[in-house]
Amino acid sequence: MAARRTINAINWSAIAERLAEVDKPIFASFRSKSDGYLRRMNEFPEKVPAIDWATYKKSIPKGSLVDEFQKQYEALKIPVPADNYTSIVEGQEKEAMEHVRNFITESNRRIESYKAEIEKIGKMLPFEQMTMEDFAETYPEVAWSPEKPTIWPHFPEWQPGDEPEPIPKAEH
Repeated sequence: MAARRTINAINWSAIAERLAEVDKPIFASFRSKSDGYLRRMNEFPEKVPAIDWATYKKSIPKGSLVDEFQKQYEALKIPVPADNYTSIVEGQEKEAMEHVRNFITESNRRIESYKAEIEKIGKMLPFEQMTMEDFAETYPEVAWSPEKPTIWPHFPEWQPGDEPEPIPKAEH
């Protein structure tokens, strides 16, 4: 007989904390069904109790059906389906944990770059106190430059040299 597998402890409160208020009734229903199933499973012993055939042979006359029942009972084999999915689920769990580790590593890297950017901005001169020269020195890619003058409105798509392709003339 296959061994019974049950989960001994489920942290229901940790799961409930992550749920939206809309999903709490569904969760409560699921939890009550799960607890009921676990209660029913725990009512029965893990192994079927052994039959004491000697007691039946003493109390029932010889030549009876006890020997025949014993042979049939011992020959009875109930097929238990093979567990084909545990290895698949464990593989998916390992893959998911690898994704989580990669995400944490990338997130920590981004956090460090953002902290460095915040530190850089914190050390800068406040914008209220900057002159145009200070701004041009700090942000050369955005600041006005006499080498690359712009016209109003100073949007990149409105600047000379960025005209779209001319519309072709109609062929009549």
